Amino acid sequence: MTDSPKRRVFVVCDSYPPVLGGSEIEAQRVAAGLIARGHQVRVLCSGGGPMPKVEDWVDPLGIPVSILTGDSTGVQKDRAFAAGVAWNLLKRHHEYDIAYFLMQGLHLAAGLPTARALGKTTVMKISGDGIITTMKKSRLGRLELDWLLKWRVPVMLLNENMMREAESAGFPRKQLVWMPNPVEIDKFRPAAPAEATRWRVDHGIPPDTFCVIYTGRLSHEKGLRELFQGFAGMLPKVPDALVLLVGDGPMRAELEAFAAELGIADRIRFIGRVPLMEVPFWLRASDVFALTSPNEGFSCSLLEAMASGLPSVVTDIPANRQLVEDGVEGITPPYNEFSQISAALEKLATDRECRRAMGAAARRTAEKYSTDSVIDRYEALFTSAVAGLPL
Repeated sequence: MTDSPKRRVFVVCDSYPPVLGGSEIEAQRVAAGLIARGHQVRVLCSGGGPMPKVEDWVDPLGIPVSILTGDSTGVQKDRAFAAGVAWNLLKRHHEYDIAYFLMQGLHLAAGLPTARALGKTTVMKISGDGIITTMKKSRLGRLELDWLLKWRVPVMLLNENMMREAESAGFPRKQLVWMPNPVEIDKFRPAAPAEATRWRVDHGIPPDTFCVIYTGRLSHEKGLRELFQGFAGMLPKVPDALVLLVGDGPMRAELEAFAAELGIADRIRFIGRVPLMEVPFWLRASDVFALTSPNEGFSCSLLEAMASGLPSVVTDIPANRQLVEDGVEGITPPYNEFSQISAALEKLATDRECRRAMGAAARRTAEKYSTDSVIDRYEALFTSAVAGLPL
């Protein structure tokens, strides 16, 4: 823990827990970590289900949240949220010194110039691969990138591929900051003796079954069809295996139909959305984490699984490679290569010692990204940004 000057920060993010996603979880963890260090933090976000129907709220972690819209989707929501961000930055100007924009969108175009006109320090975090490229394709996105560049706003990125993407858009390396997502290493930890067995018995899962777990949103960008195909290829050699899907999303019905088409419906458990406090227990009750998506930024779900002592099968993409070295913390088959996904799962299913060694290595790597260590980086960034010093 550092003795950093205490800051007053407004975190501006379109969505926020109980909406589930990597950026949302990151916003909450960073806000909680800063508050634990004595900083003052308020979150400005949009509303709509599953957010509470109030304007000012204190979330379960004790973080003050201002919910600026009644809806969570649509053009009118975007406009209302953008207006609400600009208005709150203006009318509450005495409550903050730093405006931290976590997501791009119309609210960024409204909020950036407002904060600048008020003389506030601003920082920005981009949450995934391809976002800068997508921003360059729209007039609004180009305007936001131009302002970030011209006003020398520190831009936080999650991996080296994103760094190259930003540099190709004209950003100098000195304006870019690598900022990983944090993980709560005390909450996400390896299982104690018999803990996994008790959880499995309580939830109808045979104790000796090989369990592959995915946690997160059930959506197309997560490569879940590819996971199913790879898993189906492994089953003839490891028939006593299950995939546990912890989470929900728009792809659930499609995945249920696809599992039936592949003949593996009885080997897929759709656990559904669970309280956040249950996720660590599901991870500890599993054997391997899988994430076969084509793109990621810095996966909170992967980091949580690693902190829980699980080896992983993850696609060989830049975001995953910075966490998982092939053969060390897990196995990294190429995206969409079903036979290699099958082989990776089979290897971990049949080699208990390999699972143990990779899981232990994964835990050691995850500890580097504890909330405390990441908050150290935020405090250093804020100090540099406020003083106008090199990042």
